[in-house]
Parts: sequence; C-alpha cells; structure tokens
Amino acid sequence: MQRKKECVAMLLAGGQGSRLYALTNKIAKPAVAFGAKYRIIDFPLSNCVNSGIDTVGVLTQYEPLELNEYIGNGQPWDLDRSFGGVHILSPYQAKKKSSWYEGTANAIYQNMSFMKKYNPDYVLILSGDHIYKMNYAKMLAAHIANGADCTIAAIEVPIEEASRFGILNVNEDGSIYQFEEKPKQPKSNLASMGIYVFTAEKLYKYLELDDQDPDSGKDFGKDVLPAMLNAGEKMFSYRFDGYWKDVGTIPALWESNMDLLGANPAFDVGDPTWKIHSRNPLAPPEYISETGEVDNSMIALGCEIYGKVQNSILSSNVIVEEGAKIVDSVIMSGTVIKRNAQVLYSVIDENVTVGENAVVGADRKSARGITVLGRNITVSADVKVADGKIIDSDYKGE
Repeated sequence: MQRKKECVAMLLAGGQGSRLYALTNKIAKPAVAFGAKYRIIDFPLSNCVNSGIDTVGVLTQYEPLELNEYIGNGQPWDLDRSFGGVHILSPYQAKKKSSWYEGTANAIYQNMSFMKKYNPDYVLILSGDHIYKMNYAKMLAAHIANGADCTIAAIEVPIEEASRFGILNVNEDGSIYQFEEKPKQPKSNLASMGIYVFTAEKLYKYLELDDQDPDSGKDFGKDVLPAMLNAGEKMFSYRFDGYWKDVGTIPALWESNMDLLGANPAFDVGDPTWKIHSRNPLAPPEYISETGEVDNSMIALGCEIYGKVQNSILSSNVIVEEGAKIVDSVIMSGTVIKRNAQVLYSVIDENVTVGENAVVGADRKSARGITVLGRNITVSADVKVADGKIIDSDYKGE
C-alpha cells in the first residue's frame, strides 16, 4: 500500500520582490530579514509545522542561493523528515521542454510529480512573503466540512484598499459566487490572502487545463480560480481575523517590524503556544555598555550597543558605537553604525557600515519617506543620505 500524506503544502517563494528595491537585489524576498531574528519565510514554514503539515515544497526561482542555504534540511522547523519534510523545488529541464515558472499556477503545475509522490487528498498553496500566524488545520477542516473543491483564506481590508487585492464576493454560507482580481470598483472588502486549500484531484485537473490554454497568464488569481468558479466547482471562503501583512513594499516591511514593539505589540512573535521557528546564527549574548541606551527596541544576539537605540529593530551582530543614534529604524545583521552617526526612519540591510558623523534619513515626522541602504555597502564619514533615498552601492555623498 502506497504511503501517503493527507495534505501537502506548496510554498511559492520565487518572487523577485521588486518593490523592496535594494533589499532584494541579491536575494529572494522570502529570505529578507524580519523582526531581529527571523526571515519572512519563517512564518509560513512555522505555520505549517504548528498546523501538523510536515511535507512542504518550497518553489524558488529568483536569486535562490541564500534562501536554499537558510532552509537547508529543514531541521530548525522540525521539517527534516525521512518521508516528507521540506524540499527546495527549482525550475528544471524536463524531457520535452525547460522553462522558468511563468506564473503561480505554472510553478505548481511544473511540480505536479512532487505532489503526486505523496498521494495527498488535499494541497495547500501558500505565499512566501506574508507575516502572520495561522492554523492551516482549521482551514483544512472547514474545507472538508463544506465538501469544497477549493477554499480561499480571506481577510477584511479597508474598502479604499480593496482594489489592490483579489476580492471575494460570497453568499451567507461563505460560498463564493464571484472572484474579482483587483477590481476598480470592488463590491466587497473581503480580500484573498493568497492561501488556498484544494482537493488534490481538482487542482491537478485545472492545472492541466490551464497549461493547455495558450491565452492563460498561468496565474491562480487571474486564471485558475475564475475557471473553477465558471465551471461550477464548490468554492468557499475561510475568514481569518488575526494579524496578516503582505510585506512586499518598504513601508509595509517597516510597519510590520514596528508592530512587534511595545508592551502590547500588534503582533506577538514570542507567543509560546505558536512558536515561530528560525535558523539562528551562533552569536554571544547582546551587550549594552554603560554608555549604551535601549528604549522600546528589539535587540538580537551578538549586538553591541555603546550608543542610543530607540523604537528600532536590530538583527544579530549589529554594532552601535559610542555617540551613535538609531531611531525608528530596522537594522539587519552585521551592520556597524560608527561613532556619532545617526540613523533615522530607515531600513538598513546586512553588513553595511555607516561612517562616523554620517546622517542617514530624517526625523520620521518630517521625512519624505523611509531611507533604504542595500547590503554590503559603506556610507562614508560625515556625509548625509537624504530622507526617502534608496542606495545600493557605496555612498560618498552628492
């Protein structure tokens, strides 16, 4: 008798993340650091293992090296299994043809053999660039109870933002009668979260049909879901009312990091009942010197604080020298802020050096936007990086 899994998860992690600009020039968006000791992909992976789903295919494409290395054998998420576990799925050359993933649906279609290997009853499709805690087992139970062919996780958004999302129009029982991809005049504010449960045989059928359609954009939201609805398949919404953020833009990434701060944070990553697992670097405990001050901030292992850190998130091994000041900022690992430098309302990537007396960004109240510094660069001493500027190479001033 063939061994099988009830549900296999497919995690779409191949996006370029172009709206994160300098932060994703050299890495895939799901590999971007988040919340001092995490990366974005930690959240869906942790949700899977916490929900009892132990077979996950991670579909990579754009700049996958760091993401592949980070996931490794899946051990930090308890996904190093002999049958199942986590698997990196990159585009490959097949006998007939080889091609990059053309869209979300095509990426899943190209990995049909991976899913079928586990003979699942259900397939969970996830996005690799959202920050949230969700019990997928409850969504799967609702899908089974409704006898659904497809269930779409949905969240209410402000109506003025609804045109940015795929919008579900539903009956009282949650069944979907219309799906509109980014409508100009939305009829409801119930937005698709890009999380889908499919009955496996239905998914295979519609992926095959989609692949054969020369006019399809090979996308779930634009093509596969409307095709299923038009064919009269049973489709239901699954309402989610917890914290959920698409961190695909600089402001959204900054805001979501800030949501971790305070006595009652909007998003609690320390909840012991829903652990967020991550691959943590080896580093000594953080050190705050007699001259160092830390206020309403999150500081990871290996940080050395000799200056002031206020309302900020610091990943591992960040050094803040004496007289330096960091306010309202996200600083990623290995970065050094030299003596008397100021970093205000900014996002700074890994292994950056900000020179002595340099000023990066401006006070949040007066700034025109968030300042961004890409990884592995140096800002020279005594220069100013203007507020809202995005820098991805060494900077010596205007």
